[in-house]
Formats: sequence, structure tokens, C-alpha cells
Amino acid sequence: MQCFKNGKAVAQIDLHDRAFHYGDGCFSTARMIDGQIELQARHIARLEQACQALQLRANLVSLPMSLAHLPRATGTLKIIISRGVGQRGYSLPEQEADVWLFFYPKEQVLPFEPESIHSDVLKLRLGQTMPALVGIKSLNRLEQVMLKAEADSRQLPEAIVLDQQSEIVEGVSSNCFLKLNNTWVTPELRYNGVQGVMRAEILARMQQQGIACEVRSVHQDELQQLQSLFFCNALSAMKMVTQFADHALDVTSCQTLFAQLQLNRIA
Repeated sequence: MQCFKNGKAVAQIDLHDRAFHYGDGCFSTARMIDGQIELQARHIARLEQACQALQLRANLVSLPMSLAHLPRATGTLKIIISRGVGQRGYSLPEQEADVWLFFYPKEQVLPFEPESIHSDVLKLRLGQTMPALVGIKSLNRLEQVMLKAEADSRQLPEAIVLDQQSEIVEGVSSNCFLKLNNTWVTPELRYNGVQGVMRAEILARMQQQGIACEVRSVHQDELQQLQSLFFCNALSAMKMVTQFADHALDVTSCQTLFAQLQLNRIA
């Protein structure tokens, strides 16, 4: 693993960094192939949106400086923006936020292919998020930690997560698309959840291809009519569900959509 802070290689983190004390910041995780970040524009746009929502004064100019240390690198990239070192207490420090880059090398990153998994609904549920923070991928991921613990205990690679009103939100670390009544649907994320870059890319490609997809609230009861389901994030374009609880699902629709959207080609 290699780590860079504001464009310079570092080997340690200050003990007073607010990312450690309060989870005060945001992040995005991406694949890198031959020095190029997949969906780079979407990752940057999401980070800028998060910085605005969190009142983080971050200078993303240092990001290319960090990437210059990784010519033709292949692996996984995690970009973290921390409000940085500050005094004790919640008051905001005056300095600009720090832009961190963590790089985890791999010998090879293959083009995306549909993955087959089994899934179910988790018992743990999400609460409502402060409206200004809905969709933001902040460093506060305790909900996902607890949800992942349940999923692991049930040996579920990914699972549907509900909120307190029994509305479908997303997966543990993915967004989801469901086929209901022969129409693709993805939850609109009104009160919680993360606006994923792969979700945005898939929605854009569906619109370009003229493939109908509703972005709306989806109640748990609608799972009784579930025909197909897949999860997606920046590291996996499509995890299609073959078995949901005790029911077999149609994966042909997922495979057809994957081919139509050319999700093996992500730039």
C-alpha cells in the first residue's frame, strides 16, 4: 500500500486528525488501470459535492500530484478528504482540508463481468440521515460496519438494506437495481443511502439506450413481485442475484442489460 497526503508521500497520520476523532470527511473508492481512474469525472464530482455539503475546503489540485507518483499503476484507489488536524471539540478548524490517496496495487485488474451471488433482506435497518447529508459518502460508516457484520454472519455476499419505514435503500456497500413488473427500478435515496458512481453511470447509459428505469421509493412488500436483482459499485459493475431468500431469480435480464450497457467497458 502507498499513501500520499496533499501530493506528497507519507507513512503516518497525525493523531489529532479529525478523520480519526470524528470521521470528519468523505471518501471515494475507484479502480485504477494503467494509471487511469475508472469513472474519474464521476468520482471527482461526488467528492466536490460532498465537500460542499460538509463545508470542507479541499483543494483537489493535489490529486494529480499524488497520481504522478503512480505512473501506469493498476489496483484500487481510495481518495479520502479529511478536515485535518484541529483543536479539541467540534468547531471547524481554519485550515484547508487534506486530500489523502491510498493505493493498493494489483498485478491485473480484469474487465468487469457479471458476478453471481445469493442474497436476502437484512434484519438491521437504516435510520433517517440529516437531509443535508443524504447521498454523501462520509467517513462515518458505522451503519455499514454493523450491516456487514450481519451479512457476514449469514454468509451473504451482499444484501438488501431497509429503512425504518420498510423502504428499500441499497445494499451494504452497493446500490441496487430491481426488476419489478418487467421494469427496472432503483431506490431514489430520499432519506438515506449513498449516491454511487456506478449507479449514476448505469442510469446514464440506460437513458442513452432508451431503457426504462424508474427512480422511486420501493417498499419491502414489492419484493414479492421481484423478478431480477443486481447490486453495483465502483469495484463491481454487476453482482446479479441468482437466489433471493428461498426464490430463484431470472439472471437473463441482468446478463442482457450488462451486454446492452457494455458494462465491461468503463472509462
